[in-house]
Amino acid sequence: MDIRIFLIASSIAGSSLLAVAAEPVPGQADASGFIDGSQLGLNLRHYYSNQHTQRSTFLAIKKPEGVEPTRQRETWVQAAMLNYSSGYTRGTVGFGVDAAFFGVVNLERGHGRVANGGDRVLVDSQGDAVPTWSRLGVGDLRLRFSSSEIKVGRLQTDNPILRYKDNRALPSSFQGVGLFSSELDWLSWQAGSFDRAIGRTETGSERLTTTFGNRAYSGSRISYIGGVARAPYGLDVSLYASRFEDMWEQTYLGLTHRVGDSAQLAFKSALNYYHTRDQGDQNLGYIDNDAFSLALTGSHAGHSLTVAWQQVFGDEYFDYVWESTGNYMANSLYSDYNGPNEKSWQLRYDLDLAPYGVPGLTAGLWHAKGWNIDGTGYQGDRNGRHTGYNVRGLDGAKHDENGLVVAYVVQSGSLRNAVFRTIVYNHRAVGGQIDGSYDEVRLVANVPVSIF
Repeated sequence: MDIRIFLIASSIAGSSLLAVAAEPVPGQADASGFIDGSQLGLNLRHYYSNQHTQRSTFLAIKKPEGVEPTRQRETWVQAAMLNYSSGYTRGTVGFGVDAAFFGVVNLERGHGRVANGGDRVLVDSQGDAVPTWSRLGVGDLRLRFSSSEIKVGRLQTDNPILRYKDNRALPSSFQGVGLFSSELDWLSWQAGSFDRAIGRTETGSERLTTTFGNRAYSGSRISYIGGVARAPYGLDVSLYASRFEDMWEQTYLGLTHRVGDSAQLAFKSALNYYHTRDQGDQNLGYIDNDAFSLALTGSHAGHSLTVAWQQVFGDEYFDYVWESTGNYMANSLYSDYNGPNEKSWQLRYDLDLAPYGVPGLTAGLWHAKGWNIDGTGYQGDRNGRHTGYNVRGLDGAKHDENGLVVAYVVQSGSLRNAVFRTIVYNHRAVGGQIDGSYDEVRLVANVPVSIF
């Protein structure tokens, strides 16, 4: 739900989210020293959203006498993210640290205006917006040997299983250990094991739960291993395997093929597939779920057109860890189109105005539709197991959405690399589809400041 608003905003090639190799790990032989290689920067983020519900969808205002329904909420936040990264010490094995301190000021504090608790901002027990909050967003110790590194602490992971979420004033992160390696030019791989999430609107860490399952149940740890191999003829192959303890085991396969030159005509095809089965104590009951998507993109100059198909096979949601965007499916937009047995398609147009003399200005327009959402065959709680997914009431549910994003990256001057985005979307749901019916406008500005 709503996992790719920021990603959509930065997309200029009509691409669905794909598993791609992370930035290669620089070789330890080039270490510049702990102090000499240090970097300190500040990102100032201004975040505003105005959301209205439609049809049978309502938000909630907490009152002493009970809950009052409302159709509007407003979020207006100023955030600051101070990021420090040391260099690596010289030698065969290098050591370094990362630290990021996040702080937020709530500019909209009206009790009725923030609505719906802590979904967008941090609130107290009465539902009032906390005026300011802060936390250690990232804090890790790093060790590097050759072109492989280990990080221990609070990290922002980036892979098809566990990817930090950045669609609010502050991003999430995860607590654990990660291994990243790019010893071979054609292969980048990573592994990790994490036991806590640091939420977007929280000041501390929380146990690992799921996005669409019963959040009363948690898993003690999620571990994964996988990577991306660059094959000949424009083909990338990504494979990951993971275990969410006592919840599920999940594997991911991604295939991406590119041909041609976008200056003339280029084509890209992207296949994403997830297979999920219950594991261990089966805290979410029995799970047997397959989800796949196929996206085809044609590009010419600054124009890209994408068509995508997505389908879920299983009587529960295709799911992923809460506070993560571990979903690389093509139709993961405002909605994930991941309901039980759901089918969906998307049509998307992207424009990059750089070839037409306006570098940094991009726009994207999309329409998506999902149908055949059916959870009436759910039997995950058989044999006394927990009811992991509340889906039996979904019988023929459907939904659709339209979205527009315009983004500009400043090319020069004191605001160089600052990003300004406007995002407008509407979503309509029928038959109990989980995302409801909304209209929303978001205005987001990210202004980076390099200190040293």
